[in-house]
Amino acid sequence: MLYKLAAGLLISAFMATTAFGQTISVEGEVTTPLKLSVADIAKMKKTEVTAADRDGKTHRYSGVPVTDILQQAGVTLGAQLRGENMAKYLLVKSGDGYEVLFSLAELDAAFTDRVVILADQVDGKPLPDGKGPFRIVVPGEKKPARWIWEVTTMTVRFAKD
Repeated sequence: MLYKLAAGLLISAFMATTAFGQTISVEGEVTTPLKLSVADIAKMKKTEVTAADRDGKTHRYSGVPVTDILQQAGVTLGAQLRGENMAKYLLVKSGDGYEVLFSLAELDAAFTDRVVILADQVDGKPLPDGKGPFRIVVPGEKKPARWIWEVTTMTVRFAKD
């Protein structure tokens, strides 16, 4: 009985620290590679978006605009996003291996009014286990297939033939 209790406590402690200890790497065609923790993201300017999830219900998501993170990493955006830089993209990966792709122009305020966020809250609460601590939310898409959860890596690359 004591063995089961101790094992349960260890598993609970591991589960509680996993989200806290998770980081997101921002790498590739960046001037400043980043490794952002939950605490780092919590300190950044937040925005809210309202969007319908896969369940068809409307939810309020709070998080950091992806472009703010990319700017911190020194990614080519704004007036510099032209010419050969128009062939750059962002590949977002999750802990389970799922990957989604965005052209940089899809994310840049110089090209679109849509704000894609790295959410850490839904309806005023932290993302539930198995969905967080971070999730990409893309308002305005008909299918939430790029709403990747458990984000671990953001990689900027050039498209090649």
